[in-house]
Amino acid sequence: MKPVKILSVDDEMDLELLLTQYFRRKIRKGEYEFFFAHNGLEALTVLLKEKDINIILSDINMPEMDGLTLLTKINEMQNPAMKCIMVSAYGDMGNIRSAMNNGAFDFATKPIDLDDLSVTIEKAIEQIDYIKKAQAEHSQLELLKTDLAVAHEIQQAILPRIFPPFPENEKEIDLSALMVPAKDVGGDFYDFFRIDANRIGIVIADVSGKGVPAAIFMAVSRTLIRTVGLQDYPPAKTIIKSNDLLSSESVDCMFVTVFYGIYHIDTGELEYCNAGHNSPYIMRANGSVEQMPTSTNCVVGVMENLTYESGSAHLEVGDTIMMYTDGVNEAFNRELEEYGEARMEKILGELNGKDCREVIEGQLADIRKFTDGAEQSDDITIMALKRKA
Repeated sequence: MKPVKILSVDDEMDLELLLTQYFRRKIRKGEYEFFFAHNGLEALTVLLKEKDINIILSDINMPEMDGLTLLTKINEMQNPAMKCIMVSAYGDMGNIRSAMNNGAFDFATKPIDLDDLSVTIEKAIEQIDYIKKAQAEHSQLELLKTDLAVAHEIQQAILPRIFPPFPENEKEIDLSALMVPAKDVGGDFYDFFRIDANRIGIVIADVSGKGVPAAIFMAVSRTLIRTVGLQDYPPAKTIIKSNDLLSSESVDCMFVTVFYGIYHIDTGELEYCNAGHNSPYIMRANGSVEQMPTSTNCVVGVMENLTYESGSAHLEVGDTIMMYTDGVNEAFNRELEEYGEARMEKILGELNGKDCREVIEGQLADIRKFTDGAEQSDDITIMALKRKA
């Protein structure tokens, strides 16, 4: 344990002897270490050399630089873990009051009562320890904020961000997606990848929980589903294999809801497996909006050896499928009212016919309007795919 460093600043030489004699046991035990200066200028020199002085005992009336001026210089150092105890004659209350008003921790009057001074020093040490602990915790929080900012950038980099993602098929399909985490990092994700010249895999998912654990599980889930999907398994088989892999690695009973589909560019056919995820909407070219069937499959990652069923849908030219996570329909306003599916269907009807980016931005804008500045309670992820030809 490091000693408490104390700087005594006084032009009376006998004070040095008094302090070293009175505190000799603490000095021998390494609890206190004293430094001495005889005016403010000498004190500043000591402070420049000894960066970790904790307590300053300063006389007010000294030659060359008095104690009040020294106190001003110490305040300019902006070190809350350095405490000044001012010393002056009993009748010098004007200067003592000025010192206290300018940030001195406490004061002692001459002739100094060393027992009382000892108590004052101990009180100062308690304050210093508390401040140092708070500073250490603040530093840890700042490091955590930095780490979370980096994690946010990494997570955003994991998700595809180049649109259109398949420029060679730009005449046939429009595809766009967006993820807005509720915290620095989130548990939602979307993904898409080419299986062959005519088929693309699309994924949207929502990991249970929030924050860093969900973000880590999200990264693992995305990697596994993409890896299995690229092996050209049907949607249900892809989810079965992904579930077995994730269940064997799941920690703290985490799970993920997944909608995985294989879209056929030439026919508009969509094979899919919905593993406990929100049912997407299809915005038909004729202006109608219909919700796909509710999932009867279990979520992914709970237990191994589960079976999953596939479904299919067909997109005509001009149709758009809009996939989302529950951060959309379960967004809350200031009155704790839920956004709900009815509002979703209404805005999707108004956005029908627009391109995918406009659909996503319009949906998000409607959520923002509804929540009216209320804190976002869950990650919001939206993905839309439109058949253009």
